[in-house]
Amino acid sequence: MNYPPRKEFDSIESRRSTSSRRRMSSSRRLYYFLGLPVLRGLIGLLTATYRIERIIGAENIDPYIDSDLICAPCYWHQHHVVASTLIRSWIRRGFKACFLISGSVDGDVPERVARAWGAEVIRGSANQSGALALRDMQRMMKNGYSIVTTADGPRGPKYEFKLGAVLMARIAGVPIVPIACAADRAWHLKRWDNFMIPKPFARVVLAIGQPYPIPVNAPLDQLEPHRLNVQQAVMSLMAESEKVLQDAQEASE
Repeated sequence: MNYPPRKEFDSIESRRSTSSRRRMSSSRRLYYFLGLPVLRGLIGLLTATYRIERIIGAENIDPYIDSDLICAPCYWHQHHVVASTLIRSWIRRGFKACFLISGSVDGDVPERVARAWGAEVIRGSANQSGALALRDMQRMMKNGYSIVTTADGPRGPKYEFKLGAVLMARIAGVPIVPIACAADRAWHLKRWDNFMIPKPFARVVLAIGQPYPIPVNAPLDQLEPHRLNVQQAVMSLMAESEKVLQDAQEASE
């Protein structure tokens, strides 16, 4: 009997969504090869213009910088530009970050950007390769890397904290560190997350919450309260960031 060839699950192609026809063609590879340096340059120039008004709770991440301690930073997909730039500054200080990025073709560019920053990357998604991604996350955490996730990504719903990040933290026995931000001027893309790109010279406020531990002995059917707690933590940090930014604007008028 002829059996089908064994699927190589460590291959990124095996982790792409079966519902999408988009694949990494030769023309797309050339496009990324030529366009990626330009994109990185534009991102660098843009984020360099941001005026950081304040970083709330900056002390909450200090124990994880240049140490053997690991955590699970999480933020909304909408805030990726600002939050990932914050994490890049941590990487420069010795933070060992590993980003969880969608296995779709759209995730290839963020992967290359993250690796250029000195971060590690895991490719996967909850609906297509959740078990594989969870396996990879456990392996990276054993090697001392903190796993960075967009808690409601890659396809939402917006502001809904996914259970996967909570389960990962429970299994590994590491705390979730919620992150949020606000900007006074930004473009918002017309997509499910209203993806935010602060405009040049925008004033930005970031907030880092207290590490939230997930009990390693918590039964699977009792993780929902913890999911709601961390979801509310990110929402509260976002509201606090917006309030600080509003107060700063009023004070400058």
